[in-house]
Amino acid sequence: MNKGVQKIFGEVPRTYELVNHVLTFGMDLICRRRAARIAAAGGGTRWLDVCSGTGEMAANLVRLSRNGTSVFAADFSLPMLGKAAEKKEADRITFVIADVKALPFPDNSFDLITISFATRNINISRDILIEHLKEFHRVLKPGGCFVNLETSQPRFSLMRGLMHLYVKLAVKPIGSGISGSKAGYAYLSHTIPRFYPPEEFAEIIHQAGFGTVTFKRMFGGVIAVHKGVK
Repeated sequence: MNKGVQKIFGEVPRTYELVNHVLTFGMDLICRRRAARIAAAGGGTRWLDVCSGTGEMAANLVRLSRNGTSVFAADFSLPMLGKAAEKKEADRITFVIADVKALPFPDNSFDLITISFATRNINISRDILIEHLKEFHRVLKPGGCFVNLETSQPRFSLMRGLMHLYVKLAVKPIGSGISGSKAGYAYLSHTIPRFYPPEEFAEIIHQAGFGTVTFKRMFGGVIAVHKGVK
């Protein structure tokens, strides 16, 4: 990720979760729990949450893990991981400072990789996004799962138009008002309407080398969870 994005996420750890909950009316909490259940169902004993931020998904994974499962959380922002380390589940999480374009793990290291509401940040271009997804593919074991939770584009034009209008009118003023970071929520309001429809993103995951790719729409299609198998 670029330095500008890194700077933005260094500004918002204290209020990051609160803003997400307010802007999504709590849908982000529900979707993370659903995605975590999908991810945990694949089993395995080594799980990695990338672009982990304040560690919400990693904490969900810990709560669903069985004895003997190791949960790792990787992020390039030390302030965000510092906030994650305050969670009650933190003693069961291994925190790693890392940029996802070059993860510090050998090939075939993990049974599961998750990413939540952060894929937009590595979508600098379609080709760069595919390169990042290839890196996730590299560190997954054969048969391992990649689970991606992200904003999406609703199927129906009316719903899509209402979503984009809400993002335009609400995300920047509310997000910056609570957090004090105008740049952070201007950036967020820019990336959400430009992310891929679920069918197109599924094809991108295929192009990164994954075999079976499935997805589920949530809340009318404003959010989607994708699952790819190596």
